[in-house]
Amino acid sequence: MPSYSFQCSEGCRFDALYSMSEVPDETRCRACGASAKRAITAPHLSAAGTSAYRLIDGAARSAHEPAVVDRLPNRGPGRPPSVTTNPLHAKLPRS
Repeated sequence: MPSYSFQCSEGCRFDALYSMSEVPDETRCRACGASAKRAITAPHLSAAGTSAYRLIDGAARSAHEPAVVDRLPNRGPGRPPSVTTNPLHAKLPRS
């Protein structure tokens, strides 16, 4: 159920839970009893737990805490370097 923010004329702010079809434009303030109008706020969308959220969080974290690499990655035991047998690759420039 969505949470809606309200603010009364006295300056009190509070949140209330209403279904989307039953949310009022005004309600009574819980603190002072004055009329409180619904405040426009940013939506609180959550993607927590999704793979997209983990990817974004990891990218943000790596910007401030990059992983330090001290050697080349291991190719694995018994894996020879990849060699091509295509004769056209022999004509490519070497670096």
